[in-house]
Amino acid sequence: MQPNDDASTIRVAVPGDLSRIVDIYNYYVTHSHATFDVTPFTVGERVPWFARFSETGPYRLLVAERDNQLNGWCCSIPFQDKPAYDISVETTVYVDPDAVGRGIGRALYTKLLEGLEAAGLHGAYAGIALPNDASVALHEHCGFRMIGKYEEVGRKFDRYWTVAWYGKRLQQDSVASTNSNDDNHAVEENQEIT
Repeated sequence: MQPNDDASTIRVAVPGDLSRIVDIYNYYVTHSHATFDVTPFTVGERVPWFARFSETGPYRLLVAERDNQLNGWCCSIPFQDKPAYDISVETTVYVDPDAVGRGIGRALYTKLLEGLEAAGLHGAYAGIALPNDASVALHEHCGFRMIGKYEEVGRKFDRYWTVAWYGKRLQQDSVASTNSNDDNHAVEENQEIT
């Protein structure tokens, strides 16, 4: 457990936290473009989602708690559903709207990223629906950099939203990078990538 700037404790989520996690998330589902979910979840609907997380490994769910009140959460989930992506995760963080600006998101992400790095993950990625200055600032503070945008990729609240993708390298290793000039791994023109 780790205290942060507002004296919250960062810890691994337990089943008793799920109701509050869902409450925080549903606020953003109904009031924000930060998530592209459009229908609030019940606790029961989120049980399978919750079951994918563990205390170690790539898929984790952490919460921030102060005075017995859960005021934020973050998680890492599979980046894509193909084996070559197993070295990477997608991350996200949600803070109770009444607790925004207290450093909770930063504390959650710091703890999550430390754990992912220790677990040997290579990269963490996050999609941010724009505009979202607070999320951009949080990710940049935590070492993420913008790597691209999907223009008008989502529609919510009767408008289109652009998503910026941010990435953070967690591990530097001796495996050849994607910038390799090795012709043996080059994709030939007209070869389909899936």
